[in-house]
Amino acid sequence: MSVVSSVLVPYASYLRVYEPLAAFPEAERAHWARYAGRDLIPTAQDELRRSLADLAATPPVGVPAHESADAFVAEVDGVVCVCPWRTRLRGWLALDGLADMFPGPVLDAVLPPVVRGQAVADHERWAERNPDARPWIRTAVWQVPVRWFVLVSDEEREYRAAGEDGEPAALRYRTPMVQARRRLARALKTLRETMDEGPLTEGLVDVGRWLEEFHPRALVELDYGGLVHALPAKQLAEDRSAADVAESIAALRAGDGEGASEAYSRLSERWRSVRDRQFAN
Repeated sequence: MSVVSSVLVPYASYLRVYEPLAAFPEAERAHWARYAGRDLIPTAQDELRRSLADLAATPPVGVPAHESADAFVAEVDGVVCVCPWRTRLRGWLALDGLADMFPGPVLDAVLPPVVRGQAVADHERWAERNPDARPWIRTAVWQVPVRWFVLVSDEEREYRAAGEDGEPAALRYRTPMVQARRRLARALKTLRETMDEGPLTEGLVDVGRWLEEFHPRALVELDYGGLVHALPAKQLAEDRSAADVAESIAALRAGDGEGASEAYSRLSERWRSVRDRQFAN
């Protein structure tokens, strides 16, 4: 495995699905079985470094020419589960949202129109041959979307403070797929019974459709990823966003609008302060 740089790449969080080997076609299953037996598995930082190295090339590479053969690996109750990177597919999907994130001149400077146009054409041809393809990983920058917290509980929170030896902090949640789906369905029911349709409801529907594509014994992981490098240590250690979301939804279910608003306000203010750093000098 080659490492582009030792520099930590921050500001991105992830929602990942790890599927058991049995969920994959036989040929792909054999590949992942061999892969999971490796001594060294690349990390999320390695994936980001490789992507940034492509963007630094001349001309920049917006989407890899070939699909990644790497994955993240986890063991769930003795069962090996993998989360394929599918970097090329995710790159194509990410291109759709770039126009909303950057002004035209900035976007053209980072990824010239000819590069973007070629990537779009490649994706269209590929999608015709692979109409049911979907990524195992969703990514967000400068935030963890509120809808992701609906899938997990505070009891599943795994926090590790930064070590004196330079080991970075980490914060993640892991939950069985069946539990994530159950929580999402209950939250969606509560929101529809107590509020008008809005961005949160629409976001939950979208996540729910995505989760339905995977094996029922899969593992769902919400990982703060590189955001831990952008958050003060005290704020990270005290972060209980999943608990705030659960409290807000429970209050709505009980008819306590004031309690729901208070919990949601804590959550919104916490993540607004993080998102605002995207535009800081």
